[in-house]
Amino acid sequence: MSTAPLDFTLSAGPTMATPRTLAALGSPIVYHYDPEFIATFHRAEEKAAKVFKTTNDIVLMQGEAIVGLEAAARAMTRPGMKVLNLAQGVFGKGMGYWLTSFGAELHEIEVPYNEAVSPEAVEEYLQQNPGIELVTAVHSETPSGTVTDCSKIGPIAAKYGAMTLIDAVSSIGGLEFETDEWQIDVVVTGAQKCLGGPPGIALLAISDRAWERILDNPNSPRDSYVSLVDWKLKWKQNEAFPYTPSVSDVHGVESVLDQVLEEGLEQAIARHAAAARATRAGVRAMGLELWAASDEIAADCVTSVRLPDSVDHVEARTHIRNNYGVMLSSGQGAGNLLRLAHMGPSARGMYPIVGLAAMGQGLRDLGMQVDIGAGIDAALTEIAATRQAAAV
Repeated sequence: MSTAPLDFTLSAGPTMATPRTLAALGSPIVYHYDPEFIATFHRAEEKAAKVFKTTNDIVLMQGEAIVGLEAAARAMTRPGMKVLNLAQGVFGKGMGYWLTSFGAELHEIEVPYNEAVSPEAVEEYLQQNPGIELVTAVHSETPSGTVTDCSKIGPIAAKYGAMTLIDAVSSIGGLEFETDEWQIDVVVTGAQKCLGGPPGIALLAISDRAWERILDNPNSPRDSYVSLVDWKLKWKQNEAFPYTPSVSDVHGVESVLDQVLEEGLEQAIARHAAAARATRAGVRAMGLELWAASDEIAADCVTSVRLPDSVDHVEARTHIRNNYGVMLSSGQGAGNLLRLAHMGPSARGMYPIVGLAAMGQGLRDLGMQVDIGAGIDAALTEIAATRQAAAV
């Protein structure tokens, strides 16, 4: 079956990549123990630490971000251990299934997938349920387009003696995240979201306290593709890779880290916020409804739009892609919604306008009443205001 050409990738990851990133991915492949590559790997770790805002160890695991999440969850849990999981979306709920399968005694706070777990609810739960050793949460719940306030949850968990494992796969590089200041023990991100890199590297920041737990845990995987113990004992202590890393992906990751650091992390975060404001203004002016219950919990890397029961999200996404050459994301189990991503290179300039126009016309084609012109006007007004403020 033939497929119409794709002009714009505005999906929630993998995102589009800059020409500079693509050039880096095409760097010559060398032996992974060549001194040149060892130096590259170390540089990438150092630059990742700056983006994570941490002095903790950085681990670059080969594989999509889920390999880092599984590795961390397995390494941090043991049978019978009390773990509090915050579930405000598909990925948060999925972590709970993992924890149960790893033998943890699962405690869970779950809210509707257009809302967010509040720090107050976490503190109340920890007060009433002593003995919880680990709190797990998703910082940016991508399918729902919602964000968790880890700036408060991290210190709350530490106050009650619990460690934290945070899935920040879609947020690092685009949303504020202060690993050390927020007292986060383990945080995992992926290169293919707000960083705009290749979907083949999981980046982790791991505190000394977390390493003690991992190394003392007899259930932490060893001699395994998902072993953090191997990374600590082999690579961190002896510069021996647990397995052959993708030289190309590491070059790509270093490139995207360079780009965000050269731009300035605060500026990159502000750019994502500006793209989100423009997109949300356009969605509302079109007469559409945002999925997130409030702007306060809406993530700045993706805008989720609620659809009526009469329009199926997969059908809508497919129609928009085939007819207008724009790839958006559907709900991925969170609900009947469409997602317009503003991540990495697409969180700038006129990309929000492209996404809004394609979505608006696509939904109109499927029978919805959508004021496309009003949406474009509102988004352009927001973009102009951001540019004018930056010029002052």
